[in-house]
Amino acid sequence: MTAIDTNIIVRFLVKDDEEQALCVYKRFKQAEKKKEILFIPLLVLLETLWVLESAYNIKRNDILNSLEALSGMPIIEFEADYVLDQLIIEGRSTNLDLSDILIAYAAKNSGCKSVLTFDKKASKLPLFQLLK
Repeated sequence: MTAIDTNIIVRFLVKDDEEQALCVYKRFKQAEKKKEILFIPLLVLLETLWVLESAYNIKRNDILNSLEALSGMPIIEFEADYVLDQLIIEGRSTNLDLSDILIAYAAKNSGCKSVLTFDKKASKLPLFQLLK
């Protein structure tokens, strides 16, 4: 299995560099042909959220739709499907930061009961506990 970095995902989704986007497309086609799996670690997913929101100002729903489409590709495997599924569900039903949702469900997936935070907005998610 081969992992992919944030810039690979961003080029594939945003296509802001035509040459690199074509390179990614060809590599994905090669993986498809060889029935190879390309792995997306949670850290890459977190960084991808940040880049798409901050650097590209992509709308939340478009980001969630793109992640859902990626997860449906047979060549793509996310580090934790449960975490991605919860990110998409919570992301569509709340206005909390996508990165906070990802952090909370990644912690839960690792056996944590809660995430301590000073972030009042994040503490609205049941998995966060405001430290006072």
